[in-house]
Amino acid sequence: MWKDYSKSYIKNNRASSISVMAAALVATMFLSLLCCIAYNFWTYEIESIVLDEGDWQGRIVGGTDENGLSVIQNFANVKKVVINTELSKGENTVFDIYFENARTIYQDMPLISEQLGLDNDAVEYHSLLLSRYFIHDPQDAEPPLLLSLYLAILIIVAISLILIVRNSFELSMNARIHQFGIFSGIGATPKQIRICLLQEALVLSVLPIISGCFIGIAVSYGLIELINIFAEDVSGRHVAVFQYHPFLFVVTILSSVMTVFFSAWIPARKLSRITPLEAIRSTEGLQLKKRKHSRILSLLFGMEGELAGNALKAQKKSMRISTVSLLLSFLGFSIMLCFTTLSRISTRYTYFERYQDAWDIMITVKDTKISDFDLTDEVKAVSGTGDVMVYQKADAVGILPEDLQSRELAMLGGFGSVAGKPNEGGQFHVDIPVIVLDDTSFLEYCSQIGITPSLDGAVIFNQIWDSVNSNFRYKQYIPFVKEDRTTSVIYNASTGNQSAEIPILSYTQNAPVLREEYKNYGLVHFIPVSIWKEIQALTGGSESDIYIRIFSDGSGSHADLSNLEKKVVQLIGNNYKIESENRVQEKISNDKMMNGMMIISGAFCVLLAIIGIANVFSNTLGFLRQRKREFARYMSIGLTPQEMQKIFCIEAFVIAGKPLLITLPLTVLFVQFAVTASYLEPMVFWAEAPVLPVLIFALAIIFFIALAYYIGGKRLLKCDLTQILRNDAMV
Repeated sequence: MWKDYSKSYIKNNRASSISVMAAALVATMFLSLLCCIAYNFWTYEIESIVLDEGDWQGRIVGGTDENGLSVIQNFANVKKVVINTELSKGENTVFDIYFENARTIYQDMPLISEQLGLDNDAVEYHSLLLSRYFIHDPQDAEPPLLLSLYLAILIIVAISLILIVRNSFELSMNARIHQFGIFSGIGATPKQIRICLLQEALVLSVLPIISGCFIGIAVSYGLIELINIFAEDVSGRHVAVFQYHPFLFVVTILSSVMTVFFSAWIPARKLSRITPLEAIRSTEGLQLKKRKHSRILSLLFGMEGELAGNALKAQKKSMRISTVSLLLSFLGFSIMLCFTTLSRISTRYTYFERYQDAWDIMITVKDTKISDFDLTDEVKAVSGTGDVMVYQKADAVGILPEDLQSRELAMLGGFGSVAGKPNEGGQFHVDIPVIVLDDTSFLEYCSQIGITPSLDGAVIFNQIWDSVNSNFRYKQYIPFVKEDRTTSVIYNASTGNQSAEIPILSYTQNAPVLREEYKNYGLVHFIPVSIWKEIQALTGGSESDIYIRIFSDGSGSHADLSNLEKKVVQLIGNNYKIESENRVQEKISNDKMMNGMMIISGAFCVLLAIIGIANVFSNTLGFLRQRKREFARYMSIGLTPQEMQKIFCIEAFVIAGKPLLITLPLTVLFVQFAVTASYLEPMVFWAEAPVLPVLIFALAIIFFIALAYYIGGKRLLKCDLTQILRNDAMV
């Protein structure tokens, strides 16, 4: 009996069935998409760590090859041990260890070092890689919980999908209270009613669940490919390869089945507990526990506005998901676009426009000292190059007396305002960034600032940021020190003891043309490499890489710079590990990354909007049985079909307009705060404000909600409403 009844109901109530199937499809697609994206981001992160740092899990530094290797291999949980020949020096052998069960690594590694006769200082853990497998040091009071947070968000989103599907089932089941009351009255038990409803839910959801799973996989694959397209020119990243594990399919299907089960079970349990008398007497319409006067809608639209307001209040609970989803989607979309626009403007002002005349090509030579680099002349001889400068950065400190501060700095608070408290001798420790230039470039720089070219001293960049009278966006500068000293003493930044005295060739407020952001309160020294060779052992603190700034002698077009970059890379790359950047390509890559971020974030907001719109469709397509009596009563008191259509339009207007009206002032406040915090002129942002995309997104929301109400209203008005008050037959 129940099987035949379920088949008959599904066949004769396609709108309600489609609503349930659509909800199951959307929920499964989201679950599949979220699982796929989370899994691929996780595997990509692990691949990046392995490529950069290796796949070792634990490391022992010390011991001999023979004894150490055999002891470690014989340890029960060790899967593999490899001698790291690159890091091993002399008698200190470095062992890279891999475990069968890495979760016990923090207990096993101390035992291994103890067997080797080494202390705990010889033990190293690949903690970054281990953390990606959710393995944390038990002694760490603050373990990295980023992936755990992502997992928690994934679980919360998955749970929220139950509410979407539940709403569709509840609408479908509530429309049948009267019928099940009759069945209960002739002997049907609550258990039989629940089983009947759950069987219908599973029958309706099998195909959507399978389809949604595969759609989610396809969408995630497309998203990974889209990310690769937008990020193909980003240096330092590897191509993301879409990966899928059968376990994900099992998890998605089981999660979807359980989602459908609980979504159907909750309203089915509620329905089965209604007494036969309550069910038979049910009016099936929307009911307000307490009527409230809808003043604004009544004022704007009259009687139809009052009726629409009452209907919306009665549907408040079932429409909660739609309201929240549409609000979050539109708010997220508008704020995301505004934030991206601000980021684009800020990057353009502070990087591309600021440094567009400071470089064409930048080559970073890894793990090389400038004193050991021997291809400077060859790079300058490459056809197509204009000005070439090779340099390296180092950190040092200086100890300056208070009477050395400039008059302008003294008026702003003196050394104490930028260097902290003085030492016991009344002197101040000041940061001294050191820029080491190749000799030829240093001589050219001397000529540019109007002094006699010489390699016998340093040029001091004598300016700091006036943070009192300017902001970081539009900086103003003042002299740092008096220009009356002929030598400068710089100290090792690490120890503070070793020092070197350098003659001062000149003070200047014109830095060499480099793509560098100098410290706001540092006394920058530019020195030639010939002097650096003499003092580097004393001052130390140099970075491990050197930089080659290259200007093209051509038009500076993308093609010219790409060809020149290729030549330089071929020259240097044979002998050194390098990274290269192209000014034009960097701009193109940045624009791609920004657009990619907007598309991906926008897609997420669109998916949120789909959740809300799907819920609206579920309500409107499922309210035929709920609202037929409501509109039959309206017709009985003289309401025309046109007036009932007006009620639908008002409801759609309120549902779509509420998120928009809430979002717009919040977005304006966010923009005002962000513009003020970034010290941008407001009109600079508003000239590029993403008004059109936000407007299109809002119109799309309005269109689909209006479409849902149009379809639902058209179906409802096709019913013979005059017969409904006398007849309880199915629509």
